[in-house]
Amino acid sequence: MKNGSPSLNALDPDTFAGESRAVIDFLAGYYRDVDKYPVQSEAEPGSLRRLLPDTAPEHGEPVDGILEDVGQHILPGLTHFQSPNFFAYYPANASTAGFAGEMLCAGLNVAPFTWAASPLATELECVMLDWMCKLMCLPDRFLFSGGGGGGGGGVLHGSTCEAVICTLAAARDRALSKLTHEGILKLVVYASDQSHTTFQKGARIVGIPPSNFRIIPTSASSSYGLTAESVRHAVEADLASGLVPLYLCATVGTTGVGAVDPVGELGEVARRYGMWLHVDAAYAGSALICPEFQGYIHGAELADSVSMNPHKWFLTNMDCCCLWVASPAQLTSALSITSEYLTDVSCQETVDVVDYKDWQIALGRRFRAIKLWVVLRRYGAAGLRAHIRRHVEMAKWFEQAVKADERFEVVAPRRFSLVCFRLRPRPRYEGDHAVDALNRKLLNAVNASGRAFMVHTVVDNKFVIRLAIGATMTQMRHVRNAFHLIQEKATQILPP
Repeated sequence: MKNGSPSLNALDPDTFAGESRAVIDFLAGYYRDVDKYPVQSEAEPGSLRRLLPDTAPEHGEPVDGILEDVGQHILPGLTHFQSPNFFAYYPANASTAGFAGEMLCAGLNVAPFTWAASPLATELECVMLDWMCKLMCLPDRFLFSGGGGGGGGGVLHGSTCEAVICTLAAARDRALSKLTHEGILKLVVYASDQSHTTFQKGARIVGIPPSNFRIIPTSASSSYGLTAESVRHAVEADLASGLVPLYLCATVGTTGVGAVDPVGELGEVARRYGMWLHVDAAYAGSALICPEFQGYIHGAELADSVSMNPHKWFLTNMDCCCLWVASPAQLTSALSITSEYLTDVSCQETVDVVDYKDWQIALGRRFRAIKLWVVLRRYGAAGLRAHIRRHVEMAKWFEQAVKADERFEVVAPRRFSLVCFRLRPRPRYEGDHAVDALNRKLLNAVNASGRAFMVHTVVDNKFVIRLAIGATMTQMRHVRNAFHLIQEKATQILPP
C-alpha cells in the first residue's frame, strides 16, 4: 500500500495462467459457435456507445465479467472473419498454431528494433524470411547472404501498405540522387486498374504528386493482367513530357479478380526505363508454395522487391507481411535513423547485423517471426500446401456450378480460390444499369440473410460479385450452401 492505494501485481504468473485459460476457453467456445452468428455485422452506428459507460472504471473488474460482456455486447456486433461462411475480401486466416505463435509474441513482448534489443528475435526473423523465400521459389537474390543468397534480405511488416511505402521511399531516394532540384515533382508511379489502391496512398505519403500516378487500364483480352505494351506506351508519353518513370507494380493475384500480371515482361520494361519493380503477391503469394502455381512468379529475378501476406491465406493470424528486397542498402538508406541511445557499444564493428528499425516506418515492432516459425513448424510445407489446394478445389467446384446455371456468368477466369460472377443480362434487362441493379440486389439479399458474406468489385464497368474462399474452417458443404443460397435469392429477385 502507498498513499492508501492498493498495489497492482499486473503480471503475477498464477493470475496470468488462470486468466489466460479463461480467454482460451472463451475463444474455443466462440469458434465452436461462430457459424451461428450472422456473418456480416448487423450493428448500427452508436449502438455500443449507448451500452458502455461514459468514463473508464475507477476500480478493476474480474476477467470473467469482462469476457461475459465481450460475449454479450461485442461478438454480436462483429463481422465474423473466422466464420466458415465468410467469403468477402480475402481471408484473414487464423489457426491454432497461429494463435499459439501470437501468444508467444504477445507474452514475451520483446521489441526487436535493433539487434541488441533482442538478438535472436532478429535472427529468427532473418531465418524465417529465408525459409519463406525458398518455399515460394523466389530468386536467390532475395535471400540474406548468410542463407546462401546474393546479399538481399527480408523483413516482417504489419501490412502490405507499410511494405509499399518503404519500397516507394527507397525507389524515390534512389531516383532523387540522380536528379536536380524539384526532381520529386517529375517522378511517376505506374500500376494497373486492378492494382490495390494502397499504391496510390503510398505514393502520396512519400511525396509523389497524385497527378503523377498512372492507372493503366486492363481488359478481358489479357484476363485483366497488366501488359508490357500498355506500360511502355504510358512511360514513353511521360518521358516525352519530361517526366521520370520511378516505380512499377506487378501483381500476382489482384484484389478485385485475382488477375496475374506477367512479372518477367514487366521486369524487362522496368529495367529498360530504370524503374523500381515491386511484385505484390499479398493474397496469392501463399499459393506459390505449391509447384503448380510457381510459374506465376517467373521473372522475379528482375524485381527489386516482393511482398506477400501470411495473415491472408497462410494460417498466420493478423498481422504479418513478408517483404523481400534485392538491395537492403537502398531500403535502409531511405529509412535509417540514428540516435545515441540506440547505438550498441558492445557490438563489434566487424559483425554485420540487421537493425530492423532501418527496414520499416516505425521504431517499435512486434516479434512476428515467432508466430510464423510456429506455423511453419506445426503444419509443415506439406500441410500448408494441402490447406491451399483444398480451397482451390472448392473454388473450382463453385466456378463450375455457376457456369451450369444459365442465369449466371463467370466474369473473369478463376484464379486461385477466387470466383467472380454475376447474373447475366436478361431480355427485359439489357441495359448495364438494370443488370447492375439486379446484382446489387442479389448481393444485398445474400448478405442480409446472415448465412454468408461476400463483397463486389467493378470490372469493365460491370458490378461483379466476388466469392473468395479461404477461411480456415470453411468446408465443401459451406461452399455448396453458399451457392444454394445465391440460387435461392436469385429466384426471389428475378422476375418470371
